[in-house]
Amino acid sequence: MEKAYKLVALQEGISNNNAKSMIDRGLVYVGNKKVMIARGELDEKTIFRVTKIEKAHIIFENDNLVVVDKPAYINSDEIERQFKDAILLHRLDRETSGVLMLVKDEDFRQKAIKEFKQDRVYKEYIAWVEGIISEPVDIDKPILTTKKNNRATSNVSPKGKPARTEVFPDIVSGNKTKVKCIIHHGRTHQIRTHLRYIEHSIVGDEQYGGRRAKRVMLHAYKVRLLDMEFTSPEPKMFTHFE
Repeated sequence: MEKAYKLVALQEGISNNNAKSMIDRGLVYVGNKKVMIARGELDEKTIFRVTKIEKAHIIFENDNLVVVDKPAYINSDEIERQFKDAILLHRLDRETSGVLMLVKDEDFRQKAIKEFKQDRVYKEYIAWVEGIISEPVDIDKPILTTKKNNRATSNVSPKGKPARTEVFPDIVSGNKTKVKCIIHHGRTHQIRTHLRYIEHSIVGDEQYGGRRAKRVMLHAYKVRLLDMEFTSPEPKMFTHFE
């Protein structure tokens, strides 16, 4: 028996640290089961399947702004480090893909922040959720976020900040529904928290009650900011998910 990350490092010809990182990101499988614990011990003959991370590419760029199509499994901070002259305007969770904006100009950043604060930025997401949603749902519930061991957790709470999520059903497949979500305010884990609140957690979102899947099935599809609109095409996994 040997620690999982060491076996992955040997199989892939990478460093132990890189192997740990791949397991922590949720990229390593044995058969169809995700390897959850990097230091867990496995048989030395174990064969791993490693999901490759897609490359981020630029959707739009000018003197003020660079808009990136963020792949799943990458932290927003990692995207920021790829652009020396730009800083994040907002963030997406690690397993959330889609439109991510970074700014190059401070005056533009202040204008954009004002738009976010005044809820004038249109933010549309696509998600696959547990259960069947047959009618639109408007979730207007405050969200309180706490942090412990550098991990954020959000819950609906009267002590929280205002948050509103509009949910529109699109496709039903089995006992799952593909939905469009339009968010207002934009709190930490807002969509994930609100969908759990109505008992329709996002598929793959184990932190908020979803079943285990290859990834959290949440994609930032469209953003409109200061008369500009940016779209990230749905990942193939979303269009052919069953």
